[in-house]
Amino acid sequence: MSLADKINNNVKKMKSNEIVEFNLKIADIPGLISLTYGEPDFATPRHIKDAAIKAIEDDESHYTDPRGIKPLRVNAVKFLKDKYGLDYDPDTQITTTVGLAEGIHDVFTTILNPGDEVIIPTPTYPLYAANVKFNQATPVFIDTSDNNFILTPERLEQAFKEHPNAKAIIINYPNNPVGNTYTKKELVALANVIRQHEIFLISDEIYSELTYDEPHTSFGKLLPDQTIVMNGASKTFAMTGWRIGIVCGPADIISKINAVHTLINTNATDNAQFAASEAFKNGENDGLEMKKTYVKRRKLLRDGLDKAGFTSPEPSGGFYIFAKIPAQFEQDSYKFGYQLAKEALVGIMPGAIFGPGGDGYVRFSYAASTEDLTEVVNRIQKFVDEHK
Repeated sequence: MSLADKINNNVKKMKSNEIVEFNLKIADIPGLISLTYGEPDFATPRHIKDAAIKAIEDDESHYTDPRGIKPLRVNAVKFLKDKYGLDYDPDTQITTTVGLAEGIHDVFTTILNPGDEVIIPTPTYPLYAANVKFNQATPVFIDTSDNNFILTPERLEQAFKEHPNAKAIIINYPNNPVGNTYTKKELVALANVIRQHEIFLISDEIYSELTYDEPHTSFGKLLPDQTIVMNGASKTFAMTGWRIGIVCGPADIISKINAVHTLINTNATDNAQFAASEAFKNGENDGLEMKKTYVKRRKLLRDGLDKAGFTSPEPSGGFYIFAKIPAQFEQDSYKFGYQLAKEALVGIMPGAIFGPGGDGYVRFSYAASTEDLTEVVNRIQKFVDEHK
């Protein structure tokens, strides 16, 4: 027996982040245009970068309060209140994590015991199920692909009947990978079901500023006593690499989430926190300007895909298109993804990565330049024509 055989049994069963793994496998293909990652191609706004530079020059390079520096917590809470009507105490109801990936891990590690069940509507971000399994709990998937990728109250109620002891439900909206979101009416209907059950509602709202049809409504407003809201700076302010996530909710729960956080990271990077504080304080319109460009890119890419035979629901949020693979191609989304990368030099994400209901689809990110998207449309049309 080698030492590797003696490692944590949960880690033995773990897979690496499948999004990262697939991207690495195709990244070195010469000439590839990659629409794989959900990463804004915009530069971080100037006023945010200046705040970071000032923090560095002021020697802000030390340990901070694990919850995050006070200005960041105050400004983030005010941003959430001004935008979505949320009411959190900056001292007791928010903590700052090293990106929302850490936040997801902290939340599930805090609330789950071995054998617990977590309801997860799919397709959705794969790190949820991975973290549930890591904590020796069981994901309960609800495949929404037969209802235009929308979870209905009826389907949710059925899941509660079949799994009466479920500990939590996680809902991600605007959704990654589909790019859809929920109207206020739809959210109220879901909230009316959830409030009848003693269950954690984890609401991942990282794309909250990227909604196209109506303003974002937060579950934290509808069910404040049950909801853990996850958000951050990455998508709204084009700050993915700065790694600033925020987790908000009832004080007694946040205190325990923060305790888990301190076991993983003493604190998020000091100067990055000052940058995020500036973003939440004075960047209330930063995401809106980016959104105008995303709307144009969405039309460009979706029109091109539709012409080439890829059908998809129109995205109402985020910056993804979740497209059905045309019938003449291999419906295994991994195989198709490799084929598209090698032959058309276009990188996408296989839908199977995102759980039940995802296979047969592929995810395109239109958080890319107009020039790249135009070339992608041309390459895909040529690829389809060659395979007719």
